[in-house]
Amino acid sequence: MGEVDPAFIQDPEHRPKLSPIEARGIPVIDLSPILHKPVEHSSSIEEGLVKDIGSACKEWGFFQVINHGVPLNLRQRLEEASREFFSQSLEDKRKVNRDETTLTGYYDTEHTKNVRDWKEVFDFFAMEPTLLPLSSDEHDHRIHHWNNQSPQYPPNFRVIIQEYIEEVEKLGYKLLELIALSLGLEAHRFEEFFIKHQTSFVRLNHYPPCPYPHLALGVGRHKDGGALTILAQDEVGGLEVKRKTDQEWVRVKPTPDAYIINVGDIIQVWSNDAYESVEHRVMVNTEKERFSIPFFFNPAHDAEIKPLEELINEHNNPAKYRPYKWGKFLIHRRDTNFKKHNVENLQIYHYKII
Repeated sequence: MGEVDPAFIQDPEHRPKLSPIEARGIPVIDLSPILHKPVEHSSSIEEGLVKDIGSACKEWGFFQVINHGVPLNLRQRLEEASREFFSQSLEDKRKVNRDETTLTGYYDTEHTKNVRDWKEVFDFFAMEPTLLPLSSDEHDHRIHHWNNQSPQYPPNFRVIIQEYIEEVEKLGYKLLELIALSLGLEAHRFEEFFIKHQTSFVRLNHYPPCPYPHLALGVGRHKDGGALTILAQDEVGGLEVKRKTDQEWVRVKPTPDAYIINVGDIIQVWSNDAYESVEHRVMVNTEKERFSIPFFFNPAHDAEIKPLEELINEHNNPAKYRPYKWGKFLIHRRDTNFKKHNVENLQIYHYKII
């Protein structure tokens, strides 16, 4: 990623401001009250926590969590392994290259909104094998069992990632319980969508220094298509969120050891628009490289995504989305990530009932 080429250049209206606004008001939520006990064993403290989560989801679509239970030393081990992996030569990294027939591994050519991102990544499924449709064709019922690629370097890379996934997944279930309760649902309402064959994955991101911060983005504007994203970012920062009140891009300042959480499109559909999946992007840095580790918590491929019956009412709050199969949606989105297309990739508004 030396000289910039036109593939990286954002359209003028989407180019970043070089003096970003720092976000004020994105909640930092302390999860210590529920760290070692079930969420539904409620007290006034837990009820306050549920209320805070609901307000954050409604007003921002983003929040940060501290005292979350994921061991810091495990996160640090994965961060160090990530740095070691990306420090290799391109030839060595491409030994575990992702392509259109392999859904995990290394790649550096992802496109967001048809513009190439200034980053390189390594993807690893939470479940092995992970079951996904072979194609996005709704008439093609073939299912493929996908396995992870494992680089030889750094040592124990696979083990570290698997241990990390196990811990961050526990956090994901806790957050889903809190979000369910905040919507007036039973705490474990969302669990059935994940328990058998979830399609979650962890991504290691590396953003090299970029000499063209006024033209390129680490990741272009987008909304996450899954249920929940749990993001660890380093001290360099760069994440920007589109503030709902005025549609301004605001920078999320890194909080040491915290996770940044955002609700994805699936929760927006489940909640029938009570909670919104918010647009976000990643700025580049001219001097420093940046690393981040998002965990995308996603349901099983055969989950039918639609507004939950408990939250809709034919007269006062009718369903705002047609049902869709998550696996087909995911494969359609992934098929458009490798190269520039003439149309925008699949979005939940394509299922909106007008």
